[in-house]
Amino acid sequence: MRRILTLFAAVVVGLATTVFNTAPAFAHGYVNSPPSRQANCAQGKVPDCGPIIYEPQSVEGPKGLRSCHANLPQFAQLSDESKPWPVASVGGTATFTWTFTVQHATRDFEYYIGGTRVAVFDGGGRQPPPTVSHPVDLSRFSGRQKILAIWNIADTTNAFYSCIDVNIGGGNDPGRRTRRHLDRHDHRAHPPARFRRRCRPAGQDRPGARSRRERS
Repeated sequence: MRRILTLFAAVVVGLATTVFNTAPAFAHGYVNSPPSRQANCAQGKVPDCGPIIYEPQSVEGPKGLRSCHANLPQFAQLSDESKPWPVASVGGTATFTWTFTVQHATRDFEYYIGGTRVAVFDGGGRQPPPTVSHPVDLSRFSGRQKILAIWNIADTTNAFYSCIDVNIGGGNDPGRRTRRHLDRHDHRAHPPARFRRRCRPAGQDRPGARSRRERS
């Protein structure tokens, strides 16, 4: 009987070890601010998003992808450019905040616009706190852009993906103040016509004045 119990215990331990070693790391996260596409879906701001509304933190796929949905068919709506994605107005530098439902060892965070990597932040192989924020310089770009944010896991081959739609410089037109300044400068250098008529050089007659003197 003792031998049977010992054998049974060994089998249980072996199965538990196998399950533990093969189970995926349930590390999940997404960009919450400015709201990513999955965040907007989860908040009900975009219609017909599919199952992402229940798990915005689960857009996980192999490292090196450049898609909003990590090539997962169930989340393909995130890459649908015809949807009315809300656009966040940001300045030349924007702060992106990740929210993690489960932390995991982190290699780094990357940010892309098109095929250009605009920022990378080293994770040092450590688990992040529940939220992490990164200031990203966007000054080389303007107008509406789609930013792809990537959380690369340190000890697996996977990463988590979030796309954020932004309007760089859209909330505060930096050119407006410059244009007003230039307009004021132009008025000083080239005064309006009513002032130019009053400010003729000495000895210069108004048109017609000389003719009237000659007739008299």
